Parts: sequence; structure tokens; C-alpha cells
Amino acid sequence: MSTLSATIETAPETTSCCTSDAVLADGVAEELAKVFKALGDPTRVKLMSMIVGSSAGEMCVCDLTEPVGLSQPTVSHHMKLLVEAGLVEREQRGRWAYYRPTMGALAEAAKAFVA
Repeated sequence: MSTLSATIETAPETTSCCTSDAVLADGVAEELAKVFKALGDPTRVKLMSMIVGSSAGEMCVCDLTEPVGLSQPTVSHHMKLLVEAGLVEREQRGRWAYYRPTMGALAEAAKAFVA
């Protein structure tokens, strides 16, 4: 998600009344889309909220399946997409995977649209 730091580049000067002063670079737009796409599924939003709200600051995949009513492989697939988007980190402990939030990706994505 490091490409989000240099989020906006200046657009060429034009005289149109409807042209924006700034345009997202293609790479930045792709990274932002990955974050928002990962959060575009209600199950992933629910999983993310559970992990963020965990008193331990992390959750085992074994504790994520029952609340969303999905099998462990399905939850693992959803979690893989959240990891790829940079929204959570995964740590393997024996046979179980633990996930903790990495709020940097979400914060950077939100900053891209706040002046």
C-alpha cells in the first residue's frame, strides 16, 4: 500500500469548468480499488469489524466461522482477500491462522478522498 502515500498528482491545466485539479495515478487507483473491493462484501466487512473490535487485538480463524455462519475454508478465502488488500495481517500458529488489523491501508484509502 506504499503507493497510496503519493496519492494525487497534478492534472494538466485546462480551461474546462468541470475538470478536477487532481487525478489519482493509475497505480494508486488500483491499490485503492483493491481495498474498497475487499470491503465491498458484507461478510468481509463483518469479519473486519470483529477483528478490529476484538479485545485481544486479533482473532483466530476458528473464532470467525460461527458468527458469520460460513465454513472455515470460506472464511479463510475472505480473510485472504483482506490480507491481500493490506487490511489485516495473518500469523500462522500451529494449525490455526490469527488475524490482526492493519489500519494503515484503510486510513490511506480514506485520505485519498479527503482534501
